[in-house]
Amino acid sequence: MNGVSERDAIFLNEMGLTPLWQLRAVPAREAAAEPAAAPGPSPLQPVAQSASALAPVAEAPVAEAPAAPPARRPVPPAGPRAPGPSPLQPVAQSVSALAPVDTDSAWDDAALPSDATPEEIAMMDWDQLAIAIAACRRCSACREGRAPVPGTGAKQARWLVAAGATTAADEKARVPLAGEPGKLLDNMLAAVDLARERDVYVTNLIKCRPTTPNGGERAPTPDEAAACRPYLEREVALTGADTVLTLGQIAANSLLGRPLPEPLAGARGDVHALDAGGRAVTLVATLHPGELLRRGADKALAWADLCRARNARARSD
Repeated sequence: MNGVSERDAIFLNEMGLTPLWQLRAVPAREAAAEPAAAPGPSPLQPVAQSASALAPVAEAPVAEAPAAPPARRPVPPAGPRAPGPSPLQPVAQSVSALAPVDTDSAWDDAALPSDATPEEIAMMDWDQLAIAIAACRRCSACREGRAPVPGTGAKQARWLVAAGATTAADEKARVPLAGEPGKLLDNMLAAVDLARERDVYVTNLIKCRPTTPNGGERAPTPDEAAACRPYLEREVALTGADTVLTLGQIAANSLLGRPLPEPLAGARGDVHALDAGGRAVTLVATLHPGELLRRGADKALAWADLCRARNARARSD
C-alpha cells in the first residue's frame, strides 16, 4: 500500500479509511502512466488535469465542443495559425475607423478649410494662419505636393521682408531665405540696426516651391502669386510692421499690381504705399540677396534701398 506497514494497513482497514487513503496516495504521474488512459490526449491535457481534479481524463475533442464566444475558448496548441487578422488588428482597425478622412479635422475646432477665402484669411490669428498655410490647396504649386514654408522672425515687427517664391534651400531648411542668401540678408539688416529674431519678420510671398514636372524650380505663375497674396497681407497686419521690404521682382511686382516678368528697375528707387488690410504701410523694393551674391557690384544699390526704407520710416515717426 505504497510504503504503509501491514499493521497500519490493518488499523486503517478497521477504521474504514482504506479507500480514502488509497485515493489520496496515488500520484498523478502514476495515474497518467496507467495503460487504461484514454487514447489520443494532446500534450497539454495532463497539465490541465493536474491543475484540476474535476477535469475528466477523456474529454470530447475540442472540435466537437459547442461553439463559444471567442473570449471563452481555450488557447489552442502551438501550430500553424488560421488565416485572418491578429488580435490587435481589429483594435487598430476600430481606431483608424474613427479617424476622419479630412486631415484638417486633426486640428479639432481650430481647423479651417484648405481653400480658405481671402475674407476668411483676413480674420485669422497666428495659429489659424499657420494651419491654413499648412493645409493650403489654393494654387497649383501646393497641389503639386510641395510642403509650404511658413514665415519666421518677430511676430511683432518693425519691418516685414518678403521674398518671391520658396526655394529648394528654403524647403530643406523649413525657413524662408535659407542658406547663403539668408546670411547676407541678416548682414544687410544688421547694417540698419535690425535683426530677424528681434524686429523683422521674414517670409516668402509664395509659400510652396513651384516646380517643373521633373522637380526643378520654375518661375511662379500670376495665379500662384495671387493665391498666396492674402497670406502675406495677413502677415503684414498681424506683425504690425509699418515697412515692407521686397526682395526681387516677383514679390515687388505682385504686391504693386505689376506684371510679374517686368524688370525690378521699374519698382526700385521709390517709396510705395501698400494697403495692408485697410492700413497703409511703406513698401521699398530691392534686389534679392541671391542676385547680390552673383553680382557683388549691385550691393551698392541694395544699400541705397535699405537707407531709403529706414529714412521713410523715420519720416513717418
